[in-house]
Amino acid sequence: MSNPRRRVLFVIPSLQGGGAERVFSNILRALDHNLFEVHLAVLKAIGPFMQDIPADVCIHDLKISRIRYAMPRIVRLVYKLKPDVILATLGPLNLTLAGFRFLMPRKTKLLIRQNWTANAPMEHMEHPERWRWIYRWLYRKADKILCQSDRMVNEMLEYFRIPREKLVRIYNPIDFQRVWDAAQVGGSPYPVPGPHIVTAGRLSWEKGYDVLLDAMPEVMEVVPTAGLYILGEGPRHSELVEQARRLGLAKIVHFLGFQENPWRYFRHANLFVLPSRNDAQPNALLEALVLGTPVVATDCPGSMREIRDCDPTMVLVPPEDAGQLAQAIIAACQSIREARDGPAEARVRMRRFDLREVVREYSEIL
Repeated sequence: MSNPRRRVLFVIPSLQGGGAERVFSNILRALDHNLFEVHLAVLKAIGPFMQDIPADVCIHDLKISRIRYAMPRIVRLVYKLKPDVILATLGPLNLTLAGFRFLMPRKTKLLIRQNWTANAPMEHMEHPERWRWIYRWLYRKADKILCQSDRMVNEMLEYFRIPREKLVRIYNPIDFQRVWDAAQVGGSPYPVPGPHIVTAGRLSWEKGYDVLLDAMPEVMEVVPTAGLYILGEGPRHSELVEQARRLGLAKIVHFLGFQENPWRYFRHANLFVLPSRNDAQPNALLEALVLGTPVVATDCPGSMREIRDCDPTMVLVPPEDAGQLAQAIIAACQSIREARDGPAEARVRMRRFDLREVVREYSEIL
């Protein structure tokens, strides 16, 4: 008797602590495994989100250090499994799979989840027009490209000229109940009165943490008891620590690394700040809003305005403007909001990002 379930192969470099990794782990947990036979291929089976993968998901550890070496094993795995659908995420892996699409069975559909805004990062690459041409050529080989916002869909049309029928907007999923329950565990993590300013994400250039640090001296002049807590890891860690020291902020800026439960930091903070230069759809910001924490963010390329449609109290300032960011943080600290939503209210307000709704959309496309 044939298997009536759709066989789906998810492909991702690893399950290290990042936004795309959290999205995949949420989807893998929430998909109806009566409808889908789920496989997960990882270049290396490492990362904190490995523990979230359900036991009935078959994990294929390719034991490869770099994407450029992974394709022979991925192609062999595809011919072994003969999946109905492949769903991949993260730019270099997406490009590589699209480039080797001709080696895969014709009946297998290739879906690519686009994890960054189309144009902004390329402006800082060498030969941006060449890179646009490469993406334009290879991305057309995918059957569908999943975009995290309407703005991203429009950018893919404008910059990469992808046919509209290949583009699907699906927001990132937030597991409301899990976030809410975890936020209540252990009480406040902050040892001093505050106000507490928190941010979370990869310590990389596009996240703009250097701009946030530049804003903090002005904040401290008006709100001297404030503390900044930065959750996450990344390539700019040492540089940012040195910047904080140089600005005289070493005692009030706390680099906390990856946290398995970031949500209690969000819940007990007085303010969540996201200073990104570009950000497709920031999961941490969405989770802070679900928990009722006030948010100041930059109006950068991505989905910020679509998120603000759900919560008009969210304050947006221009990216890379430390002065306006400082003034918004000061204003938020001086008007601390005590009343916060519960999970039911947040689910109504942020319903377009609810895990159940987003997984329904993924199920339809798969």
